[in-house]
Amino acid sequence: MEKEEAFAQYRIYKLAEDERIESFDCGDADLNDFALNDAQPYRKEKLAVTYTLLDKEDSCIVAAFFCLLNDRISMADFDTKTEYNRFRKRFVNAKRIKSYPAAKIGRFAVSKSMKGKNIGSFLLDFIKSFFVVDNKTGCRFLTVDAYTDAVPFYLKNGFVPLNEDDKDDDTRLLYFDLNDVSGE
Repeated sequence: MEKEEAFAQYRIYKLAEDERIESFDCGDADLNDFALNDAQPYRKEKLAVTYTLLDKEDSCIVAAFFCLLNDRISMADFDTKTEYNRFRKRFVNAKRIKSYPAAKIGRFAVSKSMKGKNIGSFLLDFIKSFFVVDNKTGCRFLTVDAYTDAVPFYLKNGFVPLNEDDKDDDTRLLYFDLNDVSGE
């Protein structure tokens, strides 16, 4: 079965400025709190835009959500200048600039009742194609500050650590090069 067919019963919907997510539980209090209380104010203040995955039959059921915001990858994100220079080798000399445009996946969660159905990977594929098809923004990378427990999920979906693992952090900065997706 094609991935699109498996998820045909759902639609991705951009949360409007005056809308709220009324009910959501992914098992993580911080992510639940963002969905229920912070998504709408972030949208209103133009800090991040939240998207929901809704069941077409019952649009009150939020299967998952993610939010997107602007970001960049710059030398300050790397532990050493050597690591940054290694990263920059992917560009021709004329394109070696001090920072590169990125979109950040700010929050990303799948409801407890939908876990294990590959919805997370489906949504990451959607997000990747969102920035590649017709290249609307000139964005080259996706970034995410992944919770430590979620790092394997992002690695499985093609994300790469930006620098060495810092065991003291609760999150890890990962990136995905959108040139690895064909879409135009």
